[in-house]
Amino acid sequence: MKKLFFLILIAVGFAACDKSFEEPVQDDLVLKGAKKSETGCVSLKDGSLVYADGHYLEGQAIPVCFDMYGYNYQAHMFNGSYFNAYAGRPGTALPPYEGDDEAYLAENPEAESNSLWPYRNDVLIMKWNDAWLANSDCDSDGVLDRHYGFDSYIGSGAWLTNHISGVTVNEDGSECKWNYFTKIIAVPEDAQKVDGIWYTAEGTEIGPVIWGQFATIQEVSNDPCTGDNGLLYKSMDHTGFGGW
Repeated sequence: MKKLFFLILIAVGFAACDKSFEEPVQDDLVLKGAKKSETGCVSLKDGSLVYADGHYLEGQAIPVCFDMYGYNYQAHMFNGSYFNAYAGRPGTALPPYEGDDEAYLAENPEAESNSLWPYRNDVLIMKWNDAWLANSDCDSDGVLDRHYGFDSYIGSGAWLTNHISGVTVNEDGSECKWNYFTKIIAVPEDAQKVDGIWYTAEGTEIGPVIWGQFATIQEVSNDPCTGDNGLLYKSMDHTGFGGW
């Protein structure tokens, strides 16, 4: 079940920040009064990109480093609580969870009914490239660019990796430490979809369809409770990010 939630929902380098401070969504970040550079792009380094209306940090400048949730949009990375990856977004707009269930629920009781609350202690690491979600706006549409120069993700070369880890506590009190990793790519323009699987124009299997325009090209799971030990799936074509 944890893997199902992980795939249904949905990043390299660390920069220091002052701690005080799913399917891809198109409206998570917006520009407000941002200034363009000579290239015609607005970057995070300009300091004028802010969190979207409805976000918990609405109107605040997006830092060029890790924010309080675990996102580093400049470095194309998230590292933190699985719950926190989605907690601040419009429609939820909750503060980040910091490890104290009782204190957090006392201030945010609605969090307990959130589908991701059970995964608050699982660690999620996401990495992506510029085509998946850029750290600038070059097409003047008011949000950070996705698949810039392409009408959709298909053919754009976009990719995403997810790595999640946690601990399962069994009824007898024993624990299983587990981890799960997957690679996801935007399929090439000439790819063909047949019975939930993407194939190359030559008929080689790319991988299972996910989020419509994407394919899973690799899955690795290690979980002593389920017996998983290593590779679950490998694309018949290739598992590298290039060449798609």
